[in-house]
Amino acid sequence: MLQFKKLIMVLLIAGLTVAEVFAGGQNRAGTAGAPELRIPVGARYLSMAGASISYVRGLESIYWNPAGVDMSLSDANALFSYRSYIADMSMNFVAASARLGDIGTVGLSFRSLNIGDINVTTMDQPDGTGQIISPSYFVLGLTYSKQLTDRISVGANLNLISETIDRASASTFAFDIGVQYRDLFQVPGFNLGVVVKNLGAPIKYDGNALYVNAEDPGSQRGPTFLKIDAASAELPSEIAIGLSYHKNFDDENSLTGSFSFQNNNYSYDDYKFGLEYSYKNLLYLRGGYLWAPQSTDNTPNIFQNYTLGVGLNLKEFSGLDLSIDYAYVPVKFFDANHVFALSFGF
Repeated sequence: MLQFKKLIMVLLIAGLTVAEVFAGGQNRAGTAGAPELRIPVGARYLSMAGASISYVRGLESIYWNPAGVDMSLSDANALFSYRSYIADMSMNFVAASARLGDIGTVGLSFRSLNIGDINVTTMDQPDGTGQIISPSYFVLGLTYSKQLTDRISVGANLNLISETIDRASASTFAFDIGVQYRDLFQVPGFNLGVVVKNLGAPIKYDGNALYVNAEDPGSQRGPTFLKIDAASAELPSEIAIGLSYHKNFDDENSLTGSFSFQNNNYSYDDYKFGLEYSYKNLLYLRGGYLWAPQSTDNTPNIFQNYTLGVGLNLKEFSGLDLSIDYAYVPVKFFDANHVFALSFGF
């Protein structure tokens, strides 16, 4: 009962966060910093539209809800994920974790948004100067997760965000906090999850690229180098609350249904629905749907659509807790995203 009261306190704090931090939504779309924080990684839960925050487990939980990291069936884990993103960009994700006995599980992760090479153009040389820049966007994360009881787990991420474009760069830290509660209301398989993500200081660019050759009208020294003071941008904070129900029909067949609501500080609010069917804990078929009711034809959510996926657990064949997962994510105006993930457990 005491643990349940603690969970209620978490929910109350999350509600206060919504009231004080998560305001503006789509009215401020496109003005947040560090957009790479909102690009999902991994394939299993993405194929269910990310609705599964109440029962995620393993290293993909680092993105969705860090409370699930300690729920892994293995003491040591590694994950490699690749996502073909929009406009020829891609997202790579690498993570590893280790369970430290009663202390809990500690994880390290690295995700990189690969934008590719960009030709530099100017007003005088609109066809290009011959110079090429390669922006670098990455997030380095440290995760701690702990199963407090057989029903309650908590977790947190500390993320270092780094962005570099030519001779300008920016960095800051962000925090994620999550909780999961299993067998809610004493109903086996009925789970609740809450996660607050991307809380941190604004991000601001600095560097030599901000110096321009200009003339100060208030001085007599002629043209000189002046530094532009770049504006800061807040992080794309969000909160999500989810429910799920898992049902075993027999020893070979099971089905999990999930739902979550996500309030976004800088975009539309999302309603997510997901299903996962398991056959002999070997073959997994998945599907999901993301609905953003505030979006319109003039201001669409390009990811508002269905998702599909499949997974194979090869533990019986490899001797390792080895899984291969794939997710298909259709996108408006761009080619569909394909996501592949390979995970190991020891």
